[in-house]
Amino acid sequence: MNTEWQPPAGSWASSEARRRNMQAIRSRDTAPERLIRRLVHAQGLRYRVAARPLPDLRRTADMVFRSAKVAVFIDGCYWHGCPEHYVPPKTNSGYWSEKVARNMARDRDTDHRLQEAGWTVLRFWEHEPSAECAAQIASEVAERRASARLADEQKH
Repeated sequence: MNTEWQPPAGSWASSEARRRNMQAIRSRDTAPERLIRRLVHAQGLRYRVAARPLPDLRRTADMVFRSAKVAVFIDGCYWHGCPEHYVPPKTNSGYWSEKVARNMARDRDTDHRLQEAGWTVLRFWEHEPSAECAAQIASEVAERRASARLADEQKH
């Protein structure tokens, strides 16, 4: 009898070690996310973490500025298919390549749905300089808030 772990037919894991490794990867609160959040918070901005920008959309943004309608995503290079850093896997490549392609399609769909609802979508790769990401987020939120105030003043 073979007691060595074997992945079930059609499984995403090529080995028990790979399975443990993939399950340990964080889907939120990654180091780049935490650093960018800390920098944005230090600028006095407040936001929701891992929140749904739209209640009927079962997708969460890494940072949500509801009043400004700004959704921020910090995408991992592997999971979201970074053109600079994505390297297709050597094992179970069909499954993982399709998974990343589905993630990329979902990202585009999310962007489209949020933009249609009047949101600004900011996407950053995990390898981008955190200070630059934080500065761009702060600038966009400030601009959106100023535009909203101006529009509100013109109504009255």
